[in-house]
Amino acid sequence: MLFMVIEKFKPGAAPAIYQRARERGRMLPKGLDYISSWVDLDYTTCFQVMCADDPALFDEWTNAWQDLVEFEIIPVRNSAEASKLLG
Repeated sequence: MLFMVIEKFKPGAAPAIYQRARERGRMLPKGLDYISSWVDLDYTTCFQVMCADDPALFDEWTNAWQDLVEFEIIPVRNSAEASKLLG
């Protein structure tokens, strides 16, 4: 299953987020897979597409970042799949 993850960086947290990522990586549990991401030009919001069979895996991952980021996690499907399902 695909997920759109919207990360709202806490004020002034961008440098710490990138430092932690350099030092520890994404810290994803096995089974939670990163696909791609985009960051706004003000370094306040990151949009990520991720994949997981078990949405509960997000709990472990978000706990590692909750001091710096607020998360919104939305199950999504790609446009081709949506079109096929709607006929």
